[in-house]
Amino acid sequence: MLYGAMNFPVRPVLRELETISGLGFDYLELAMDPPKAHYETVRQQKDELLRALDRSKMGLVCHLPTFVSTADLTESLRETSLNEVIESLELAAELDPLKVVLHPSFIGGLGVFVMDQAREYAFKSLDAIVERADQLGLMLCIENMFPRSNSLVNPEDFIKIFERFPTLKLTLDTGHGHMGSRGGKRLFDFIDRFHDRIGHIHANDNFGKEDNHLPIGTGTVDFLKVIKALKKVAYDATITLEVFSRDRDYLKISKEKLKAMFAVA
Repeated sequence: MLYGAMNFPVRPVLRELETISGLGFDYLELAMDPPKAHYETVRQQKDELLRALDRSKMGLVCHLPTFVSTADLTESLRETSLNEVIESLELAAELDPLKVVLHPSFIGGLGVFVMDQAREYAFKSLDAIVERADQLGLMLCIENMFPRSNSLVNPEDFIKIFERFPTLKLTLDTGHGHMGSRGGKRLFDFIDRFHDRIGHIHANDNFGKEDNHLPIGTGTVDFLKVIKALKKVAYDATITLEVFSRDRDYLKISKEKLKAMFAVA
């Protein structure tokens, strides 16, 4: 198993890499968001970043822009958002990542009143993104979302997507799967139904109501049960500790907790 952590995009990428490397992680998950990790900014320091990864013996996972709207009802906003994702994919290919994470767009505003239309736009955008990822030879992993996103929340939401895109993998987010689900049942339904499509994991905790990104063991996600389910389906790839805390020691603590649970599960 490889364990990674995500940069905070308001801080310089190289400084974030140094911090995450110092905590003993195997790879950096590069959140490609402004102001410090937009694709244009990262491209300017690409060579330096690749040298730093090599010195640190760190791998790389790229996380495409989060705060874009590829399902927006406004065509110009939708096209601009799609362009941001495609340009980020192009740069990711230059960085030779282990895999690339796609965070689907929220459906909000007036989109909630015309869900079929918004989903059609989202699907059309996804078509273009997957096609380009395949052309670039990248493993693309689409993330399950939380209920308020109104998009790709439940396992059944992914059936047609995985049928249409055979190369597309799943980024299983434990926090998203746990939210609004009694006993975290949705999370285990994802593992049961799509165990052969899980290509990446985001591990974080919460209390089932908000996307808190808490350290492992501080919320109500039953991680020992999650790990037993993952071991049962022989998952042994990448896990990013998506723990957002000012004190980065909680990242390291969370990693060690997961490693210990995998050892005893």
